[in-house]
Formats: sequence, C-alpha cells, structure tokens
Amino acid sequence: MTEPVVRYETPAEGVARIVLARADKHNAINPQMIFETDDAFNKALYDDSIKVIILAADGKNFSAGHDIADTVENYQADMQERGRRIGHWSGFQEPATHGWYAAEKEGYVESARRWRNLSKPTICAVQGKCIAGALIFAWVCDLIIASEDAKFSDPVVTFGISGVEWLGHPWELGARKAKEFLFTSDMWSAEEAHRLGMVNHVVKREELEDFALEMAKKIALKPAFALKLAKEAVNKTLDIQGQANAIDAAFSLHHLCHSQNFRLFGYGMDTSNLPSMASVPKKAEQG
Repeated sequence: MTEPVVRYETPAEGVARIVLARADKHNAINPQMIFETDDAFNKALYDDSIKVIILAADGKNFSAGHDIADTVENYQADMQERGRRIGHWSGFQEPATHGWYAAEKEGYVESARRWRNLSKPTICAVQGKCIAGALIFAWVCDLIIASEDAKFSDPVVTFGISGVEWLGHPWELGARKAKEFLFTSDMWSAEEAHRLGMVNHVVKREELEDFALEMAKKIALKPAFALKLAKEAVNKTLDIQGQANAIDAAFSLHHLCHSQNFRLFGYGMDTSNLPSMASVPKKAEQG
C-alpha cells in the first residue's frame, strides 16, 4: 500500500490541521497529494465540530510545486486510476491536449476552486519555498501566515508556460507586480509578499505553527454561520469582479503554451532551462 502523503490532525477544539507530509520530496505535488488533500478538506468540512482549517507542511519547505520528475503519462494514469472526481472532467488518458487538459483542469483548477469555496475559514502556514503549483495551495486559503524564511516564486514562464494553472497572480499581487513576478521568475521574500498584501503575517520560523494555531483558535470562537457568510461575501465580491472567469481564461492560455511546447520540443514544457528534465522521454508532435 502506498504511504499517505497528507496527515490530518485536530490540534485544538474546533481546529483541523491538514499537513503535507512528503518532506523527502520537498512536498512536491502529485495526484496522490491532491486527492488526499481533498479527502482531508472533506473530513474537516463535514465535521461540524471543526470551525477552522489550517493547511501546513512538514519539512524545510512548504512545497516545491508540481512533481515534474513524473511523466505526463504517469500523471494522467494516476488521475484515471483514482477514479473519484473533485470537479467535472474526465478523459484523463485521452491522447494529446485532451488528456493533459482534463488532468490539469481536474487536478489543479477544479480542486483549487473547490478548496477556495469551502464554507469554513482556512489558514495556510508557509515555511521555506513555495513554488509554482504550491502557490495554488496557499492562494486558495483565506489567510496566509509565512515564516521569515518563506520565499515565493512562479518560474514557469522560464519553461515556456504563461503561469501556473490557477492564475491568481493579479488578484494576489496587483496587475503590475503580477507581471513582474511572472516575467522575471524571481523568488520573492515573505516580507515583500506581506507588503503587497498576499501574506497576512510574517513570523519567526519557530513560531509559525503556534501563531497559525492561535489565529485559528481565535477565529473558531466566532459564530460558525457568520464566519461562513463573511467568507462567502468576500469571495462573491471577487467573483463579481471577474476572478473566476479570468482564471478560466488564463487556464486556456496555459494550455495553448503546452500545445506550442509539444510542437517545438515534443514535451509540454521547454525543458532546455530545466536540467532535471533532460532525461524525460520526448513524444511525437502533439496539438
């Protein structure tokens, strides 16, 4: 049996903590982690004794992002094998763009939308590096607490992609800073993320777990129904402003980039700037 890569805890009354537990791989995100995270969110959501959910991670880094050491075919097969759906897509093992679009739509966009709209407050505790796909895990949470050593980056433009699947950048950083973040692929500090409003609080590394828990306990004292509707009111405001439609549109552009890279390089990314991908088997032209 495959070892779990997500752990579920109840560290205090009214509080659940979901922990990414693949520290030996820097908590790189694969289908197993996505589905186990969704299972954990479900467990907290449908437990009426839980009022606040913390998303945290073991190890030095919150997450290195997508597990790009795996092949596209393995990712799609894993999505198909797990069977249970988070969103509404299918056809994960269809050839060319069809299969990859389906797998990423389900695994990143649909899961992110579902977690973002959970009817309970969520807090993400980030330490170390939070890269690419890991940004999605953090951004769908209502609050982000970062340790002083936390660093954030979306480097995928370097690899021929317009941005991660859930393009929350303009909403998290503002339009001009979002463009800089994408164009440069720079690693931004917790302090910079806090200054821009992406992060709520920056704390010492050794204080991160306790600070997030104390915040959760404070929120858990509030009436559950009021918390749910306060969250929905803010999320609806973003939706009315166009966030959901913008993210869907950006995902289509994300996959236009994949198709371009398949034609140029035989793979969904430009791997020339990614030494670790040198051994990835290339496929015939796809579209």
